[in-house]
Amino acid sequence: MIDLKALRENPEAVRASQRARGEDDAVVDALLSADERRRAAVARADALRGEQKSFGKQVGRAKGEEREALLARGKELAAGVKAAEAEQSAAEAELTELHRAIPNVVHPDAPEGGEDDYVVLKHVGTPREFDFEPKDHLDLGTRLRAIDMERGAKVSGSRFYFLTGIGAQLELALLNMAVAQATAAGFSLMITPTLVRPEVMAGTGFLGSHASEIYRLEQDDLYLVGTSEVPLAGYHADEILDGEKRYAGWSSCYRREAGSYGKDTRGIIRVHQFNKVEMFSYVKPEDAEAEHARLLAWEEEMLAKVEVPYRVIDTAAGDLGSSAARKFDCEAWVPSQRAYRELTSTSNCTTFQARRLNIRYRDENGKPQIAATLNGTLATTRWLVAILENHQQADGSVVVPQALRPYLGGLDVLKPAG
Repeated sequence: MIDLKALRENPEAVRASQRARGEDDAVVDALLSADERRRAAVARADALRGEQKSFGKQVGRAKGEEREALLARGKELAAGVKAAEAEQSAAEAELTELHRAIPNVVHPDAPEGGEDDYVVLKHVGTPREFDFEPKDHLDLGTRLRAIDMERGAKVSGSRFYFLTGIGAQLELALLNMAVAQATAAGFSLMITPTLVRPEVMAGTGFLGSHASEIYRLEQDDLYLVGTSEVPLAGYHADEILDGEKRYAGWSSCYRREAGSYGKDTRGIIRVHQFNKVEMFSYVKPEDAEAEHARLLAWEEEMLAKVEVPYRVIDTAAGDLGSSAARKFDCEAWVPSQRAYRELTSTSNCTTFQARRLNIRYRDENGKPQIAATLNGTLATTRWLVAILENHQQADGSVVVPQALRPYLGGLDVLKPAG
C-alpha cells in the first residue's frame, strides 16, 4: 500500500502516478475522502469513549434520583459509543478497500506509457552473425534430447514440457551457478514453499490486475506462486527486522499465461511451469535505489557468464506490476526470432509490499519504520533458450559457456544424440 501521510502531503504525485500508469486518478480523491471520514469517525468514537469513561466516575459517586438519571444518560452514551464504533469500523473498511486498490507510486524517472514505451538504457554485446541458418531452441533441444514438448503436452497439456538428459543437467547447472554467485554476494539461500496463503499473495500485490495469471487451489484456499518473491516477502510478515536482509529463493513457479493465447506457443519461452532463482532484499527506504542498482548489476554479472548479447530497458509505467515503483528488464538476443526477449527483471517495490505485510525495522532512535523490498531474477528455465540459440554450431551442437562448464562436470560441448 502507498503511504497515506505522503498522499495527504502531495496528492498530485499520486494522481500523476496513476495517469502515468494509464489508470484513473479519481481514485486518489476517493481515497483522500475516505481517509478524512475515517479520521473523523475515529475522533468521534474516541471523544465519546472518553466522555463515557469520565461519566462512569460520576455515576459511581451519585445516589438516589441523581444516580438513576445518570444511569439513563449512561445508556444513551453507550449507544452513542456503539454507533460511533460501527461508523469507525465501516469507515476503516472503506479506506482499506480503496487503499489496496491503488498501485505503488511510480518512480519519477520511469517512462510513461505502456508495454511498448520502454526506454533502452544500454546494449551489451553484439548479436552473432551466423554463416549458416540458425535453428531455434526447440529444434536444438530436440536433437540434443534435452527438451520433450510432445510428451509434456501428453502428460499435462499445452505449454508443459520435460527437460530430459542434458537439458535437465543444463538447467541445474545454470541455477547452481546462480546460487553460487548469490551466496558469494552474501545472499542466504532459501528453497521456498510454492503454495501460499491468500494474505501473503495479496500482500505482495499479485491479486490486483495480475490475479488472472495465478493458479488457485480453491478447496485449500491456497495459491501457487509465480515467483519465490511471494513467499520471501511473506517470510518476515508482522516482524521487526534486525537489519537489512538478502535472500536467494529457489523455487518452481507457475503461471496461467492468461491472455497469451497464440503467443510463443513453440518451445519453452512462455510456459506454465518453470524453475527460477530469485533475489529478494529488505532494506531501509533511503537505500532502496542503490540496492536496485546492485540487483541489476548482479543480473548483468550472470548474463556475462552465459555470454549472450543483451540490452537493459527501463520499463514504462503502464507495464509495471502494481507493487513496483520502477523495473529494469534485461533482454537477451534470440537469433531465431531476431529479437530481444526478457530473461531477467528487477523491481524496486519501495515500502508498498512491506506496508501490506507489516514488515518493519528500527531506525536510529529505536522507532519501528516500514522497510523497503526489492526483487530480481538471477536465472530461470527461459535462459536455456538464449544459451542454446546463441552458442549453437552448424552441426547442431552447442558450445557450453566457459563459466558454466564447471557446473556440468567440465563438459564443453553439447552434441546431438546419434
